[in-house]
Amino acid sequence: MQLKIMPKKKRLSAGRVPLILFLCQMISALEVPLDLVQPPTITQQSPKDYIIDPRENIVVQCEAKGKPPPSFSWTRNGTHFDIDKDPLVTMKTGSGTLIINIMSEGKAETYEGIYQCTARNERGAAISNNIVIRPSRSPLWTKEKLEPMILQNGQPLVLPCRPPIGLPPAIIFWMDNSFQRLPQSERVSQGLNGDLYFSNVLPEDTREDYICYARFNHTQTIQQKQPISVKVISVDELNDTLAANLSDTEFYSAKSSRERPPTFLTPEGNASRKEELRGNVLSLECIAEGLPTPIIYWIKEDGILPVNRTFYRNFKKTLQITHVSEADSGNYQCIAKNPLGAIHHTISVTVKAAPYWIVAPQNLVLSPGEDGSLICRANGNPKPRISWLTNGVPIEIAPDDPSRKIDGDTIIFSNVQERSSAVYQCNASNEYGYLLANAFVNVLAEPPRILTSANTLYQVIANRPALLDCAFFGSPLPTIEWFKGAKGRALHEDIYILHENGTLEIPVAQKDSTGTYTCVARNKLGMAKNEVHLEIKDPTRIIKQPEYAIVQRGSTVSFECKVKHDHTLIPTVMWLKDNGELPSDERFTVDKDHLVVTDVDDRDGGTYTCVANTTLDKVSASAVLSVVDVPNPPIDLELTNQLDKSVQLTWTPGDDNNSPITKFIIEYEDTMHEAGLWHHQAEVSGTQTTAQLKLSPYVNYSFRVTAVNNIGQSLPSEASEQYFTKAAEPDKNPTEVEGLGSEPDNLVITWKPLNGFESNGPGLQYKVSWRQKDGDDEWTSVLVANVSKYIVSGTPTFVPYLIKVQALNDVGFAPEPAEVMGHSGEDLPMVAPGNVHVNVVNSTLAEVHWDPVPLKSIRGHLQGYRIYYWKAQSSSRRDKRHIEKKILTFQGSKTHGMLPGLEPFSHYALNVRVVNGKGEGPASPDRVFHTPEGVPSAPSSLKIINPSLDSLTLEWDPPSHPNGILTEYTLKYQPINSTHELGPLLDLKIPANKTRWILKNLNFSTRYKFYFYAHTSAGPGSHITEEAITTMDAVQAVNPRISNLTATAAETYANISWEYEGPERVKFYVEYGIAGSKEEWRKEIVNGSRSFFGLKGLMPGTAYKVRVGAEGDSDFVSSEDVFETGPAMASRQVDIATQGWFIGLMCAVALLILILLIVCFIRRNKGGKYPVKEKEDAHADPEIQPMKEDDGTFGEYSDAEDHKPLKKGSRTPSDRTVKKEDSDDSLVDYGEGVNGQFNEDGSFIGQYSGKKEKEPAEGNESSEAPSPVNAMNSFV
Repeated sequence: MQLKIMPKKKRLSAGRVPLILFLCQMISALEVPLDLVQPPTITQQSPKDYIIDPRENIVVQCEAKGKPPPSFSWTRNGTHFDIDKDPLVTMKTGSGTLIINIMSEGKAETYEGIYQCTARNERGAAISNNIVIRPSRSPLWTKEKLEPMILQNGQPLVLPCRPPIGLPPAIIFWMDNSFQRLPQSERVSQGLNGDLYFSNVLPEDTREDYICYARFNHTQTIQQKQPISVKVISVDELNDTLAANLSDTEFYSAKSSRERPPTFLTPEGNASRKEELRGNVLSLECIAEGLPTPIIYWIKEDGILPVNRTFYRNFKKTLQITHVSEADSGNYQCIAKNPLGAIHHTISVTVKAAPYWIVAPQNLVLSPGEDGSLICRANGNPKPRISWLTNGVPIEIAPDDPSRKIDGDTIIFSNVQERSSAVYQCNASNEYGYLLANAFVNVLAEPPRILTSANTLYQVIANRPALLDCAFFGSPLPTIEWFKGAKGRALHEDIYILHENGTLEIPVAQKDSTGTYTCVARNKLGMAKNEVHLEIKDPTRIIKQPEYAIVQRGSTVSFECKVKHDHTLIPTVMWLKDNGELPSDERFTVDKDHLVVTDVDDRDGGTYTCVANTTLDKVSASAVLSVVDVPNPPIDLELTNQLDKSVQLTWTPGDDNNSPITKFIIEYEDTMHEAGLWHHQAEVSGTQTTAQLKLSPYVNYSFRVTAVNNIGQSLPSEASEQYFTKAAEPDKNPTEVEGLGSEPDNLVITWKPLNGFESNGPGLQYKVSWRQKDGDDEWTSVLVANVSKYIVSGTPTFVPYLIKVQALNDVGFAPEPAEVMGHSGEDLPMVAPGNVHVNVVNSTLAEVHWDPVPLKSIRGHLQGYRIYYWKAQSSSRRDKRHIEKKILTFQGSKTHGMLPGLEPFSHYALNVRVVNGKGEGPASPDRVFHTPEGVPSAPSSLKIINPSLDSLTLEWDPPSHPNGILTEYTLKYQPINSTHELGPLLDLKIPANKTRWILKNLNFSTRYKFYFYAHTSAGPGSHITEEAITTMDAVQAVNPRISNLTATAAETYANISWEYEGPERVKFYVEYGIAGSKEEWRKEIVNGSRSFFGLKGLMPGTAYKVRVGAEGDSDFVSSEDVFETGPAMASRQVDIATQGWFIGLMCAVALLILILLIVCFIRRNKGGKYPVKEKEDAHADPEIQPMKEDDGTFGEYSDAEDHKPLKKGSRTPSDRTVKKEDSDDSLVDYGEGVNGQFNEDGSFIGQYSGKKEKEPAEGNESSEAPSPVNAMNSFV
């Protein structure tokens, strides 16, 4: 059967290459259905070079298909292999695969050889490749005695490995006794042959365990060479060693190793040759020795190295080119270079090729009488030879077939018949290998059949190609037509592409491409058809892509990835890092649209990719995360070019942590003068690693360097070595030199001393000099130690002096200092300002003038003039109120000033004094002045009461600051309608002596706004505003208010009562809190409209504030009251007090206490005997001394007269004496105190008892005999 060629109308774009490859795979995959007669086809076989593990059974694969099923046979080394005669060999049922059981007995070497499988049926025979079976080998190293190697520092060295030859070849690596890989570098590296090369040796290369290991992967074994000992010594050590072992001639030949240009260790000479097979990896190697270590470069003569296939390995000593072809042949040059020279080596590369297919023969299906051909075309270097076989026999000796003709690499068939069916083998071979391909010719007469499943559903993304499959078979080859819809026309190639394998391609599928398509196959023997369905889906898109992020180490970063997709497809979104899975770390969290990384570190930097997959398409978007941080500290600080006043500092920058270093900050420490204190020295660019630093004498320097980038500063580097500079004379003098007297007869000279860094040497002192400025006196000088002050005594008062302070040390003097003017000490001024007079500007402002005092009388620096002023008081009030004086200071030599903020209509007095640095001079005589009247302040209050149908009553208080004599009041008012618009403004004059006014003739049920202000002769003052509403009927409204608020307290309860006047249907509430506290008020709602409420749950012995409010049409609150709860007593513990045993115990204790009291009273009265009853009745007897409750001592009863019980709401006095109604004891049982109880809600029930009681005579003494319980509490 011959297939039609795919139309070439459309030009293929790069994007369609994968599609064409897919179609080619489909074409090559067209097969004869297995239910039809066909020759054998080899489907699976072992590789040509088959290396087996000698420890496992040998499995040689050979699988084939055909109709009828084929039988299998084998040849070994070219002769028939009779498997029935070898009990260790079996063949799998229905297969040609051999299983050789060598695990129970037998050896793998017995079955080495070349095997070939043949699969045969009545239509022909197919053969496999020649399968060469060899067991793997991992031989041991031969025993050898390795002498220690002794080398001079800097010499080259090659440690040979020479591993045993194994199958397959071993992988070589070098390790030590601890199985740690030996470090390699540009200086030390392993060659392709396994040897270890040293360009030059260093003392650290000395070790006794250089071990070469060979790993044989096929058998998973590792063989070890004997350890090699290497010792690197200096020239002197080498000569000593040689002198003891060698002759004089040999000893002389051991010369010092100096720097030298490169020479090649491998390959040898200037040129070499290399041959490689096409498709393999070309590896070229150059390793050089030299001192310093050479660097290797690679070039290709007359060409360039392939960009995407060139790789450098082993520190650029190995050049690798993958997938080499004949075009890679040529001359390659490696260059070894160091500062002393360069050498090169040329490697001539030739690329040979084992045979490879250009056109491999394909199975051929023909109907009787048809023509066809088999093509076998291969290439290689050298050119391969083509040979044909038929059914495994060379075609030259095979039975003749008149329908075939051989023409080199092509067999031409004409007018074939069923007997022409056979399997042909094409063999292409050269010295580097061979290719073998089986292709059958099958002569059949079959009507069309469609192999694609019926009603297959294809789903394709819009704007992408759609491929509708119509796999078919028939002989002769059927023709294929496609239709769309139930009654559609045949589809033509102007829009569609019809491939020879029956596939219909829609190059750009659109939404309207959706539908049912019918494939029809026809040949002369019949027709077949099949329907498939196509659905077009919206593409998946990433509408919000992750964005490039730069974050600092330790922070959090979030990447967003929002996906839009076809509603019938379910996407899966996954995140990748550097094209791999995300790290398994709880710091990485993924939700619907975001990837969040917390506590970012350096390892998290990289490319993050969001991948959205559906069953039909896949989209991705990537963003790079750069993790930045402050730089790492610089290292390796070194001082060079050390001079007296300069030094060069060099350093090595630390890692910049992905943010370039912008600058370096250099600091110094003076370990001799200020150890531990670092000072700024210099800043240099971030590209510099060297700085020339200026130094000062006599300083023990240490330096450190800090790196700076856009994120911040690094930690400082380690300190450099110390550098001590020589001493020199000071190069500067003290600064801030001043001369000021602290007393009228001295001059205090002060200065800012030099620090240790500025002293420039030991023995720092100061030469202090002074003389009067206006005299002809010589300079007076003294030498002082390293201090900052010198006092000159016996100077005249406030005289100018010239001063200078010069530094010196043991080496010499500093430069001549500059002169500074100072003054000796000041004294108080002697004269008061004269001619003081006052001009009153207005009611709040006055201007004061005075004459300046003579300069000599100031006796110091003039700082200004000071005005004292105050309100003058009458003689009758002066002793009742302290006069508050105000002060204004006017700087400099001013002779006038303004006094603002005066009170109108007031009498003032003032005086003026001159001020210098020492203080104030005497005061001028007092001057009295008066301020005129001003406008008054607003009235203190305005109340509107008694609203009626057409009138309102206004009450007010006069202004707190009348600022003159009030002449009248002005009342302005205007109505406000329901939309808050203001009506016409009316005004009314009211006499100044009024504080109440009834405003009549108003509209009923109307809101009015009032403006009220007072007048003096100076004019009207500011106003106060208020609003009020007239009533709707003639009944006079009552202004609501709460009065007579009282509180009666116990230990944890308080009864609050009040009186209310106002409209009904209001809701009361009680607010309370601890007195003096800033905490918010606690609020309790009062049930109903009663005018009392009980507070409970209070703390004993605590002062509380309380107020009552009402909620209704107009909210208002009463004034506050304060009460205090009684102290806590044990008698409040009533849980056990109600128990009989406890009552009995208390009675016994009380009786005992009474007896003790009687005894105490008798002893107190020197043995007097009085009955207890008489003592209780004799209240006025001063000899009776009850016990004080606070400290348990005895006091005296008061002789004061009785008083009535305390009123409601009385509070505990400030001395915290507990009144009877506040007592902790239940005095009702004794007929005293409050004759009532608190019910459950704390409200008070009952009346006060009318019985009189004594008032305390002293602060904490009770006027009554203590109760037994109280007495007990005093002793507890």
